[in-house]
Amino acid sequence: MKPVVLGLAVALAVAAGVTDWRSRRIPNWLTVPGLLVGIAANALAGGWSGVKTSLLGAGLGLLLLLPFVFVRSLGAGDWKLAGALGAFLGSAALIDVLMGSAFVAGIMALGLVIYKRRLKETLRNIGRLLAAMVTFRMPGPEVSLDNPQSLKIPYGVALALTTALYGIGKLWGRS
Repeated sequence: MKPVVLGLAVALAVAAGVTDWRSRRIPNWLTVPGLLVGIAANALAGGWSGVKTSLLGAGLGLLLLLPFVFVRSLGAGDWKLAGALGAFLGSAALIDVLMGSAFVAGIMALGLVIYKRRLKETLRNIGRLLAAMVTFRMPGPEVSLDNPQSLKIPYGVALALTTALYGIGKLWGRS
């Protein structure tokens, strides 16, 4: 991956992370142009092969996170950000970033749950989510992003941190 393309991915992720931290939203004016710039950057860097890599990465990011949007455990802005980052990174690197971001988001969530003293309620809700997945049913409203009482972490921040760490690792010759 070209350093310029990787740098653009990190810039998009950081801008989205800051926006998500401040407003708990990742706007379309950031994600949609990000997707298009990712495709264009990879096209310039790698020709048709770059376009293919970009489209596969974007499609994979959107496909993998779509079920979480449907069950209302992930916002649409986070979902579109994953697609835009996939357009920059390609599918292989995006998998690394998504796995890392799940870990970072888990640490953020654990910190928030401990800080808010809601561990028992959280474990109960995890059980409800798992039961819903096994039975192919929607979970109850208590585990939805629509519930005003639910604790929420800005997943865009987790994606931003992970993308930045991934970019630093690649530029320094690691990972």
